[in-house]
Amino acid sequence: MTKNTNETQTARNTLTLVIGGNGKTGRRVAERLEARGRAVRIGSRTGEPAFDWNRPETWGPALEGVDRAYVTYHPDLAFPGAADRIGAFAEAAVAAGARRLVLLSGRGEEAARLAESRLRDSGADWTVVRASWFNQNFDEYFFLDSVLAGEIALPVGDAVEAFVDADDIADVVVAALTDDRHVGRTYELSGPRLLGFAEVAAELSKATGREIAYVPVTDAQYRAVLREHGLPEEFADLFTLISDGRNAHLVHGVEEVLGRPARDFADYAREAAASGVWDARG
Repeated sequence: MTKNTNETQTARNTLTLVIGGNGKTGRRVAERLEARGRAVRIGSRTGEPAFDWNRPETWGPALEGVDRAYVTYHPDLAFPGAADRIGAFAEAAVAAGARRLVLLSGRGEEAARLAESRLRDSGADWTVVRASWFNQNFDEYFFLDSVLAGEIALPVGDAVEAFVDADDIADVVVAALTDDRHVGRTYELSGPRLLGFAEVAAELSKATGREIAYVPVTDAQYRAVLREHGLPEEFADLFTLISDGRNAHLVHGVEEVLGRPARDFADYAREAAASGVWDARG
């Protein structure tokens, strides 16, 4: 039997649960797995069966027949209660026969390390993928309205971040889900260069052909905006990962796993601009 035949047979016998399968990385992971002929179940509150992190009774039906899962947590692993839910889910997954678990985590998120530990202790064949901030935060939700308004106001001063592309993350995750060599490994992913938010605004301005400015604000000012929009103040804590400089260095997980360089922010910005997502809306 040839290698390709073995791979085809394996694909036919697997079902992958992609939690957050409609999100930035989950959607891309699902598309890539399906392109390889692998069966995918989208884990979301609107899925069938539904999956909801806050309703553990939904986990069992979502895991039925699944042998591996891509685990993303909303809103973030650093939020209170995340580690307990990740641990409980991982144990439920292993008990249900889903031993291969790939967890999306964040670079420098100390609060997320407990969730990673709970995953490792579950008995699963695990891989942890720690990602920098996503390029796609600027065109898929999060900062999209700010870009459209022409002003990105954040409490990060002149700190820098090594933004990573969601397509690179998805490629790494798919490799981890389908290749045994990645079991028991932790990978840290970043883009190929460090950028301050003023530089990000300049790249976006260049790509869109209109002026987009970065406006530094204080932590208190940003928390007030979150409250005004009914959003959890914990979102402000995530910017500490940038402002304190803990991630102000490059890592090379993309190249280590995929054997190619990570995608540059400028390339992402040009492609996103060409899609029309940042065009002025009437």
